[in-house]
Amino acid sequence: MDIGEQGEAASRGTIGILGAGRVGTAMARLAIAAGYRVKVATSKPAADNELIIEIVTPGAVAVDAGEAAASDLVVVAIPLHKYRSLDAGALAGRVVVDAMNYWAATDGDIADFEKTHLSSSEVVSAYLVGSRVVKSFNHIGYHEMEPDAAEQGSPNRRALAVAGDDEAAKAMVAGFIDTLGFDSVDAGDLAAGKAFEPGTDIFNGRFNAAELAQALQHSLATA
Repeated sequence: MDIGEQGEAASRGTIGILGAGRVGTAMARLAIAAGYRVKVATSKPAADNELIIEIVTPGAVAVDAGEAAASDLVVVAIPLHKYRSLDAGALAGRVVVDAMNYWAATDGDIADFEKTHLSSSEVVSAYLVGSRVVKSFNHIGYHEMEPDAAEQGSPNRRALAVAGDDEAAKAMVAGFIDTLGFDSVDAGDLAAGKAFEPGTDIFNGRFNAAELAQALQHSLATA
């Protein structure tokens, strides 16, 4: 499917996904099913990714990173230690979903995230100057995304937390989450993203909207 054909098939807008690992491709499949036009990019030229994207995410288009960054909504799903490889200029002005996690056990200690009181998404946001960064999708496993997705109003529908400093950007991401098959709960500003980073109860659990709201309230009250 070329970009023109995909545009006729999709009606919700364009999602750019930076990263073609298990998280990025799972999100791409959900977005395609929801009616989005999906563009996937890695640090490699688009031509190097065409075959694997065609096989793993049928309906998505392999593009260069700059084209993915020009999408209506951009999801960053690369290993966090590579965050400085992102083109901050290309992402300026864009709503960017930070789906990354800091894994010191696998990535080693990274000073950017160790020697600071900031949440990991605040560190990313400081690098992506001008981007409207929203943290979400980091606390659901790639293997849970498709099985757990459910229609709006489904009993015990899984919920995802959303943290960000831009209310309009958070609303946009919340709408995206809903179309993919999940409820969303506003966690507050980007600093509140600490409440669902690795090692927290929220990161390790599965919650519906009411349960997640309660867990966030408890986490922020005891922070």
